[in-house]
Amino acid sequence: MEEILATIAIALAATIFIVLSFSIYLTIRIFTGKSIRNKAYSPVHATVFDLLFHSDELYDYQTELARKKPTFRFLSPGQSEIFTADARNVEHILKTRFENYSKGHSSRENLADLLGHGIFAVDGDKWRQQRKLASFEFSTRVLRDFSCSVFRTNACKLVGFVSEFALSGKSFDAQDMLMRYTLESIFKVGFGVELKCLDEFSKEGEEFMEGFDEGNVATSLRFIDPLWKLKRFLNIGSQARLKKSIDTIDKFVYRLITTKRKELAKEQNTAVRDDILSRFLVESEKDPENMNDKYLRDIILNFMIAGKDTTAASLSLFLYMLCKNPLVQEKILQEIRGVTSSHERTTDVNSFVENINEEALDRMQYLHAALSETLRLYPPVPVDMRCAENDDILADGHRVKRGDNVYYMAYAMGRMTYVWGQDAEEFKPERWLKDGVFQPKSPFKFISFHAGPRICLGKDFAYRQMKIVSMVLLHFFRFKMADEKSNVRYKRMLTLHIEGGLHLHAIPRTSS
Repeated sequence: MEEILATIAIALAATIFIVLSFSIYLTIRIFTGKSIRNKAYSPVHATVFDLLFHSDELYDYQTELARKKPTFRFLSPGQSEIFTADARNVEHILKTRFENYSKGHSSRENLADLLGHGIFAVDGDKWRQQRKLASFEFSTRVLRDFSCSVFRTNACKLVGFVSEFALSGKSFDAQDMLMRYTLESIFKVGFGVELKCLDEFSKEGEEFMEGFDEGNVATSLRFIDPLWKLKRFLNIGSQARLKKSIDTIDKFVYRLITTKRKELAKEQNTAVRDDILSRFLVESEKDPENMNDKYLRDIILNFMIAGKDTTAASLSLFLYMLCKNPLVQEKILQEIRGVTSSHERTTDVNSFVENINEEALDRMQYLHAALSETLRLYPPVPVDMRCAENDDILADGHRVKRGDNVYYMAYAMGRMTYVWGQDAEEFKPERWLKDGVFQPKSPFKFISFHAGPRICLGKDFAYRQMKIVSMVLLHFFRFKMADEKSNVRYKRMLTLHIEGGLHLHAIPRTSS
């Protein structure tokens, strides 16, 4: 018995020693070499553990800090984590000193398991190669026409989906519906595959969607959890869930690539090559060693997070803002009717969709403003980051050390009076209009589509899809919250999702 107690005591002492040693090591790493009291550097607020403590309301917490100090920092093991809501600093790191600010080792490492070497996770030649090829694809009329056709077809399916709930008077989760819509659309446009997300939806498709969302959540945690590598090593918590989700994702995606290769080997007509994956597969034949299946897998998942998550999240929050601002909802309806020469008695969705052409989309100036206003307050990527390759001085005068990470807070910036004026927190589409015509803002101020050389290639693509969906839904339905007193909360992910979904009632326009 005494031997057992002695063994337990030794094990306990060893555990305490290891924990204390690690704590001391971590403390030294956090507080050493950070020029904490040097006023030439941005003021220190706390350590990164403070971010982990506030993880559930992270973006609002950052917003409160940004109101007091536009630029501040947290201390982490190895480097400082600098946060800024100053548009001058955003322009500095994304344009003026573009070559000095990369994704950085820590960001690439955080994103590696989910996004691999895709365009959102790499720098240098790998980024330039994908950017060049993607830029060409997004500029083709073939892709524009093909994508618009897909968006219209799937928008018609949405009307059928919502009609069932509207006629029964039951509420529905609009965010889930829109996630399925954008997943269906990006798979058709991006990969030439129909998942049938809005009707029977295969078991494999359901598992993929759930796995992708779980991977998104677990990956985002890496940016605020200093212990994620230990969790990965022990295969516990969020990192165990990430590993499981990656297995599900990879199984689905590699099967997709194999199927697509077989289709291309059989078919010679151009119809098979309308989608983006087919075009990348054709390109991969020129360089099979570097553009292998793993490379294509990474490209697919990067398109997924851009084409599914950001658009669906933005449309969900757009509907939420319209429910909270019913006058804006009605103004958009009047614009739709004027542009399409339609009225509330137009019940044939296919006939209505035929009126949504490029000219009609271009004339929807107020809708464009309302979508932009939603993106200003609820950017799909609420925080993004770059790493300093060399010592530097930001536009606001604060010094940055080599290896420091600089985060630009799009969510916080949309709420700053020193960026948008005293009415910054108001939902006001009119701020984007002059004599009824949409007026773009500086991309370093309106950062929802990024800025500088890495500005989003799919910006026009996203607006086109959001406009088509909005026009169709708002022509046929009026939306209101299932609980009109409720306010949404976000779920912290790489992209901005609504916690618990968006539960709405849809009222057919023909009944009003």
